Amino acid sequence: MRTCFLSACLLGNLLAACGGNRPDVVVGSKNFSESVLLGEMLAQHIEARTGLTVGRRLSLGGTFICHQAMLSGDLDIYPEYTGTALAAILEKPVMQDRDAVFQEVASTYRSKFGLRWMKPLGFNNTYAMVVRAEDAERDGLRTISDFARVSTGRTIGFSFEFAERQDGYQGFIETYEMKFNREPKTVDLALIYRALRDGEIDLGVGNSTDGMIQSLNLIILEDDRRYFPPYDAAAVVRQATLDRFPKLQAAVNELGGLFREPDMQKANLDIDGNHLPVAQVAAEFLAAKGL
Repeated sequence: MRTCFLSACLLGNLLAACGGNRPDVVVGSKNFSESVLLGEMLAQHIEARTGLTVGRRLSLGGTFICHQAMLSGDLDIYPEYTGTALAAILEKPVMQDRDAVFQEVASTYRSKFGLRWMKPLGFNNTYAMVVRAEDAERDGLRTISDFARVSTGRTIGFSFEFAERQDGYQGFIETYEMKFNREPKTVDLALIYRALRDGEIDLGVGNSTDGMIQSLNLIILEDDRRYFPPYDAAAVVRQATLDRFPKLQAAVNELGGLFREPDMQKANLDIDGNHLPVAQVAAEFLAAKGL
């Protein structure tokens, strides 16, 4: 809660520094590359389609910070994932049907929070259990169950949020009967893959659309017990903002269904691996989609 308060104060200070004139729409994102990229694409597209003034609060923090900022009105829109909303925010049991998860999340967010889910962007960014390619070949690792049988003496690394979530660490090790005898390492999501490459961890909890996985010769293990729900990306918007700016909904929904997993892997690699500016990657991505 202290982090949420500080974020709100920072935003207030930012607006005050701009003369107290709040932009029409404030777009936020979580603090990892793909979320920042999606936030920037939303901002650029809204500016181009609606003429509204758009403020940016990108890389604001984790799921709970962004959600709190939406409820308080510090943000008007940010990209979220259905499985994250289901498990982390709503704390509901895992569901596997993508349409059912979206309907459950969209309905509950609207009635409980006054937040609207726009059309899904078109890709599912699920959690990815990642290992080094040489380890996969040596130990015959194809599925997460394969790793479970050799988990003794290995180290898992994941973000702080994964440690706390309902669809996170505790349920994961119970489902797969992991036998770790080493303490897990909490690693910033942006550093997971380098920690894996450098031998600091043996199993990294990443995201399936991260471009660094392929570039560092890492392997995603199959979730053979289907522990994780679908994580379809979509924009979440305050209903009050949609009421104030009716043209906003149509503009955001233009992005629905345009994104694919390989698109996001390439875009994420451009940012994390090739170190291109997020605004440039966003503009080129939208242009390639004819927007």
